[in-house]
Amino acid sequence: MDKMQRMKQLIDEILMHNYNYYVLDNPTISDKEWDALDKELIDLENELGIILPNSPTQRVGGVALDKFEKKKHEVRLYSLDKVRSFDDLHKFVGDMQTVVAGATFAVEYKFDGLTIVTEYNEGKFVGAVTRGNGEIGEVVTEQVKTIQSVPLEIPFKGKLILRGEGMMTNSSFARYNKKAAEPLKNPRNGVAGAIRNLDPKETAKRQLDYFCYEVLYAEGEDFVSQKQMHNFLEENGFKTGDFFEVVDKEVDLDDIIKHIDKVKKRLDVLIDGVVVKLNEIQPREEIGFTNKFPKWAMAFKFEAEEVSTMLEDVVWQVGRSGKITPTAVLEPVELAGATISRATLNNIEDIRKKNVYLKSRVFIRRSNEVIPEVLGLAEKFDNSVMIEEPKFCPCCGSVLEKKGPLVFCRNHDNCKEQIVARFTHFVSREAFNLEGLSEKTLEQFYDQLGVRHYSDLYKLTKEQLLSLDKFKDKKADNVVKSIERSKQIEFFRFLFGLGISEVGIKTAKDLAKTFGDLQTLKNATFEEILQVEDVGEIIAQNIVDYFKDEANLAEIDKLLEAGVQPYSNNQTKSDVLKGLTFVLTGTLPNYSRPDMTKIIEENGGKTASSVSKNTSFVVAGEEAGSKLDKAKALGVPVLSEQEFFAKFLDK
Repeated sequence: MDKMQRMKQLIDEILMHNYNYYVLDNPTISDKEWDALDKELIDLENELGIILPNSPTQRVGGVALDKFEKKKHEVRLYSLDKVRSFDDLHKFVGDMQTVVAGATFAVEYKFDGLTIVTEYNEGKFVGAVTRGNGEIGEVVTEQVKTIQSVPLEIPFKGKLILRGEGMMTNSSFARYNKKAAEPLKNPRNGVAGAIRNLDPKETAKRQLDYFCYEVLYAEGEDFVSQKQMHNFLEENGFKTGDFFEVVDKEVDLDDIIKHIDKVKKRLDVLIDGVVVKLNEIQPREEIGFTNKFPKWAMAFKFEAEEVSTMLEDVVWQVGRSGKITPTAVLEPVELAGATISRATLNNIEDIRKKNVYLKSRVFIRRSNEVIPEVLGLAEKFDNSVMIEEPKFCPCCGSVLEKKGPLVFCRNHDNCKEQIVARFTHFVSREAFNLEGLSEKTLEQFYDQLGVRHYSDLYKLTKEQLLSLDKFKDKKADNVVKSIERSKQIEFFRFLFGLGISEVGIKTAKDLAKTFGDLQTLKNATFEEILQVEDVGEIIAQNIVDYFKDEANLAEIDKLLEAGVQPYSNNQTKSDVLKGLTFVLTGTLPNYSRPDMTKIIEENGGKTASSVSKNTSFVVAGEEAGSKLDKAKALGVPVLSEQEFFAKFLDK
């Protein structure tokens, strides 16, 4: 056997032992024997000057990065809707059973780590990206390569995109803290800090794991159930956790959840609930998604951890609408791995209902494990003082207006906190996406440059920016360029950025799709707006009132005069594909799958992930797999990319 053959043999043998140890938790050789194999491989690599791509020696971590690169996800990542009661869970189950006869449900752990998307091509690991905002994440390939339970090579040879959870197990957490100069607070912080460390060698020290639970895309594969998907992941060497069940009865679901809740503290991984998904995959497409969640899945969250601490003060803060909201200032306390010093108090009625006082001990919890919330009074003392609602704005001193349980500052044009909050919304990523404008920078704009209205941003010069603290030539240039770029903006982002009361990003998209342009929406009646999906009477009235306000209309005119040009993709769409559903399979010669999907949708068509009798056409490229076979079996017409354009779009 020559040395290259021996190197390949060693790699295969070490990878097999790593799989047994890290995935199956069933080591088949001693550490001493493994070390001997590892040393022999390293010596051979040094002697030959060759390191093969799948060599396990490459897991130790490459060169430290200067910064994380951003990448757009090929498949959008959704969050999960959540329930905390069995009644709410039963409603979800009942809804699914109404839509799908004989529905079954897959039950899995809800891992409490860091979402990571991994990608494989021709059986090789090629990259990893964090969840980010669900559409754009950060490339963490070198960091994830250090995770032993992420296989570098798998049996499946098609393009594969997976979703899973980066985890630091409790045992790894304990081992790390024994030697750490600065101990970690909990495994959740441990994995987040490790993956976002620019030096992969530091990531490797945390001995992370990766638990995979979703196939986002598998070239040529059509899964019929979550169970089949789960089996596929295990067959390809991925860790999936030690629990997966399929049930068809609510009583079985309840029993499973109650059992997991009892034993969760004995597990080696942090979980904060269970995920219940419709097991059958084909109906999911028809059931669909909200703007944030798949409608066919639900997370059952376990009760949040609660602690008590002293409520030292209440600070009343001014929001962008002028609403004054109380925030509890707490004696710092550790809760769910974080130091909590502030918590939510919704309004004065909420304060009275919870019977809390200044200088009293209160119960707090992390609502959905994220936002700290005051639950109620734990203990009142002789020096405890009733919390009073303010009569004057804490920022500008204006007399406040009472509206139900809420109070508002109506000094719309001269209240600094209110204006800065509106600007923070206006420049945000989902709105005008003005980069480099933090809240502190916007405060400088207000204090030193007299910025009061959105249109004032478009009058700023580089010279003005250079007069501000911490603004150098490059930063000033970048802000000027960002402001200029923002003039070309999608209509829905323009609408969202205006900050119309109760109009979120989904409503803005629905309005843009329905009305197409600004002038049409401005002229729309209350009844017409009410016809938009998910728009109720309050939102409809807010929109009508906004466009009746002379000051708002004047500000919009100033934005347009400054060169801001909202555009709508609706204006360039055709209806040539209206009523048609396409399934894409294989590798197309000139267009990526996302690009082809966009073309179809821009021309009124829809795309689906699986072939059915409702599919109008399958567009097939090279190495088309089971979807092509299924199309032929069902008699669904199959087109090449060239035939698609020739038939529909004259290209």
